[in-house]
Amino acid sequence: MTQCKLRLGIPKGSLQEATVQLFANAGFNIYASGRSYFPTTDDPELECMLIRAQEMGRYVEQGVIDAGLTGIDWIVESGRDVVPVCDLVYAKQSRGKVRWVLAVPDDSKFQRAEDLDGKVIATELVNLTKQYFDQKKVRVQVDFSWGATEVKPPMLADAIVEVTETGSSLKANRLRIIDTVMESNTQLVCNRAVWNDGWKREKVENIALLLTGAIAAQGRVGLMLNVEKQNLQAIISVLPALKRPTISQLSDDEWVAVNTILDEATVRDIIPKLKAAGAQGIVEYPLNKVVM
Repeated sequence: MTQCKLRLGIPKGSLQEATVQLFANAGFNIYASGRSYFPTTDDPELECMLIRAQEMGRYVEQGVIDAGLTGIDWIVESGRDVVPVCDLVYAKQSRGKVRWVLAVPDDSKFQRAEDLDGKVIATELVNLTKQYFDQKKVRVQVDFSWGATEVKPPMLADAIVEVTETGSSLKANRLRIIDTVMESNTQLVCNRAVWNDGWKREKVENIALLLTGAIAAQGRVGLMLNVEKQNLQAIISVLPALKRPTISQLSDDEWVAVNTILDEATVRDIIPKLKAAGAQGIVEYPLNKVVM
């Protein structure tokens, strides 16, 4: 019997390393080596291919691959008809969304989009940029940029529309943001015919569940401790108000175990307070996935 396989597109380029790490946290080890565009995995039901995020929507829509990860920006830009399965909010350097911004030279007179009437805008996101200026009824010439867009103003363009996480690259090139054209994040998208295939749809949904669980675990840790029942309320009062710890009876009737999940940044403040409230055997442990 031939084994069913799902053909999955992995974004090649700036998101590749972060995506491979996300899959590892979700339980899928992807091994990309050398110049090969066909990384191997430890899941015999998966076949992966490295594809530029800008082209992912086209190949998913055409059925060349069954599903893939790409940005909402590139799906909207290309107008491809695919099934959005889930949002995956992660980026190259952070756990947040990215922004496509309108930026101008620091020393220019431009303060808002309307000031660019009749000017040249360089960008890789041509269609969305045109829509943005059309909505504002501002006439501009939008030129496609093949890369190094930040260096084009003021000689090759008056302004640019470029993607940014932190804005540091724009600042380094003496550019100033005057507006946000759109926010974007990664999505898992699926071919429409594949979405109607029972086995493949279930496989895609399972991958989505584990990937979203891996993202939910980012920046969080598990914490477990033991405490006498008489001190339990004092322990609970130390924990963040919205947390609902799991409480389990220990072999000693006077003691319970408390298990909870916390934001990692808060733990250094909370552990001393828990100790002072009577906690013993406090253990902090990393999390790969939090599936709600």
